[in-house]
Amino acid sequence: MIGHELGGRYQIIERIGGGGMALVYKAQDLLLNRYVAIKVLRQQFVNDEEFIRRFRREAQSAASLSHPNVVSIYDVGQEEDTHYIIMEYVEGQNLNEIIKERAPLQVDEAVRIASQICDALDHAHHNQIIHRDIKPHNILIGRGGRVKVTDFGIARAVTSATITQTGSVVGSVHYFSPEHAKGVATGEKSDLYSLGIVLYQMLTGKLPFLGESPISVALKHLQEEFEEPRLVNPMIPQSVENIILKSMRKNPNERYQSAKEMLLDLETCLLPERRMEPKLEFGQHDEDSTRIMPAIKPQQSIAGGVRRTREESKADEPAPETKQRKKSTKPLVWAGISILVILILLGMAWYFNKQLEVADVQMPKLIGLQEDEARAKLTELGLAVGQVTEKYNEKYDPGIVYEQSKIEGTEVKQGALIDLTVSTKKPLVKMPDLSELSLEEGKQKLLALGVKDGSITSSEEFSDADAGTVIKQDPGANTDIDPEMVSVHLTISKGKETVSMPDLTGLDEKAAASKLEDLGLTLIRKEESSFTVEKGKVIEQWPYEPGDTVERGAEVTLTFSSGYPADAINYSFGVPVAPAEPDKNSKIRIVFTDARGENQEWGTKTINTEQTFSVDLMLAPNKDGSVTVYRDDQIFATYPVSYIDAKQGTVPVPELPTTSDPEVDNPDPSDSEDPGVTGVTGNNGGEGNSQKENKGKKNN
Repeated sequence: MIGHELGGRYQIIERIGGGGMALVYKAQDLLLNRYVAIKVLRQQFVNDEEFIRRFRREAQSAASLSHPNVVSIYDVGQEEDTHYIIMEYVEGQNLNEIIKERAPLQVDEAVRIASQICDALDHAHHNQIIHRDIKPHNILIGRGGRVKVTDFGIARAVTSATITQTGSVVGSVHYFSPEHAKGVATGEKSDLYSLGIVLYQMLTGKLPFLGESPISVALKHLQEEFEEPRLVNPMIPQSVENIILKSMRKNPNERYQSAKEMLLDLETCLLPERRMEPKLEFGQHDEDSTRIMPAIKPQQSIAGGVRRTREESKADEPAPETKQRKKSTKPLVWAGISILVILILLGMAWYFNKQLEVADVQMPKLIGLQEDEARAKLTELGLAVGQVTEKYNEKYDPGIVYEQSKIEGTEVKQGALIDLTVSTKKPLVKMPDLSELSLEEGKQKLLALGVKDGSITSSEEFSDADAGTVIKQDPGANTDIDPEMVSVHLTISKGKETVSMPDLTGLDEKAAASKLEDLGLTLIRKEESSFTVEKGKVIEQWPYEPGDTVERGAEVTLTFSSGYPADAINYSFGVPVAPAEPDKNSKIRIVFTDARGENQEWGTKTINTEQTFSVDLMLAPNKDGSVTVYRDDQIFATYPVSYIDAKQGTVPVPELPTTSDPEVDNPDPSDSEDPGVTGVTGNNGGEGNSQKENKGKKNN
């Protein structure tokens, strides 16, 4: 079966279980793109027509159950001689595996599981469905701890033929109720007895009845008492033991009267006020527990009947002395017996003849009636409901009969089976997951599902996903939808949003960080010293220049000024100045160069006396300074200031240039060739000579 495509729709993946009647496989539903479990009838039962008919009917009954603790039945089908049921796939373990791994379970966990099983049984019993095979193997525990009861109704499909073929009753004898073991009719209370055994096993790790053969176990259910659970596991509260004791009474009348009653007990048994409640005492022993049952063997009842008849004959045989007296009456007795037998035979012939005469009835119109109404009408006429098929029909509301196996007005025999076809709710499909598909691919997938083209709309928004792919969908993936009625909206990615990079140089850190945050960009901070940029402000931005296009979320590295380097010196240099002529105004302009830059303006002053101005210089190991003085827009003097001299305190004290010949208007041309003079202008050449002398003093 592995790899086989069943029904043109279900791809068999692997075998996940099996029992006496069927094998269970995990499969992929190719139409709805989901996993399902498929139960396939074993080959030895495919020729039992009665079994197959009841098998389908019971599967249809189980499909009518809709409860969170019941495994859902999706479909029933046949492919050649393969009969199968499609059901919900539950990812997890069955309770039998959990009991084997870690029994005894914690009391609260066992009670929680039993409560969910009981809730499922209550729902089933209200729908006139008896499980008849409650055992840990049929209890599935999903990943989230959700309990799912499976195999509803399958045990009811057993016939006398299948029992004979297999040599045993279908189901597990360890979980049989006494009435089940007897072979009499079982009902709701039989399911509750089995649930009591399951709770017993969860809390003790053992079964209440064990034996060398199924027959011996069945007899123990009928005759023997089980070891009380608190003797096996003293951690069980008395309130919980009471539930087990009551559910496992051999007399059904002493058990819970309904699953609802047992569920209410389970829901309250762990309350503090109930844990140490008194032990349940029953007025008398189960009448079934003291009854001695003979070993159950084929044909036992017939042989026993014959044997009892012979023993009774011997017991009634008259004593020897009375035999002679009765000989004379024997002919009359035999004549009477003969007449009686003839009368009985005539009566039986008349009776069976009457029974064989089945009345005809006219087939009523059932189409358009509710299913319950149709059933009642058939019952009223002495007809029986055969197979009920549920199938969607757009012309009829759910629950309405729209086909009947016998045409209205035809004559049918009383007791005939009438098959009905009933409309169901329109089948819904699961919304596919369209994420990461292109808009066109998403549309094609929806159209293939039956969604109308005009019902599909789309919009765009920025995202981290690839441009042109689906990032949102409404309805969401796996939502149940009606393809013909649903409206679908798809949101398509426009790719990552971009912004224009601003100029952040010169901003302080708070202002720069705020701008980047507003643009959705990430700040990476660096720091370095600077002579030109104030401490705490941006020196440089990288790798994006102002005006560059940047994706939101990108990282931007900003270098902030930490101020002047540690080895820089702030040196105050005193600059002497004097007017061109005493007591007459002269305009003095000072320009300086230091580590902060070239030809920086200090300022302009008007003087008419000798003065000394202070110029602050920032000096560094590779950045010496200089001060140039302009008087009346002519260079008056230039003073170099060495970093080393400033650091060592050996900077020469500057002196005013002197003039020796006021008649000379121009400096001596030879002065410009003297490398010791940076530059002096004066009224005559004598002034230049004086500057040479000053230079020599500065270098001393």
